[in-house]
Amino acid sequence: MSGRDEDLDLAVRLLAGTPTHEGRDPLILRQWALAASEFGSRMTPATMPVRVVEQDGGLAAGLLARYRSRPPVVEIYVDTVDRAERLIAERGWRLWFPEGSVRAAALAHEKAHAWLHHAHVRAEFKRALGHTALRLGRRRLYAHVAGADELAAHAYARVACGLGRSPLLLTEALAAAVSCESEK
Repeated sequence: MSGRDEDLDLAVRLLAGTPTHEGRDPLILRQWALAASEFGSRMTPATMPVRVVEQDGGLAAGLLARYRSRPPVVEIYVDTVDRAERLIAERGWRLWFPEGSVRAAALAHEKAHAWLHHAHVRAEFKRALGHTALRLGRRRLYAHVAGADELAAHAYARVACGLGRSPLLLTEALAAAVSCESEK
């Protein structure tokens, strides 16, 4: 199985674990995961002035980075970035995630979230996902797919930073590692 297939499987698992998708057909989830990932990998967000604030406390809160729209700011949690960089070294994933790529990918990921907030981008994203909420003749109202924006943001970060694997792999591994460490 290729890294891309494994990344798609991770994306499907993320959607399947979202409460609104309980009982959904796995093929539909796979279709949405693929559409979201493809959309994210093709995104070309406009450059927007965003202030970046570095702080600690991310490990305890389960956060690597967070985008806040008012005022536009990206919070980078340096303790989580440091732990992620160590995890990459521990797992031998440096080929996929070069030194310094965690911070760059976090910034790209949050930039993607900011871009997905724009109405025209959000509408295009919903069309790409193809989840119809209402149909009247030829007209369709497309619905939100919970979790799909995360997949698009991860795909954008992978492409924008030239990563060998989706940051979703690192996110999942980091959550598991931090959970194990907190249980000790």
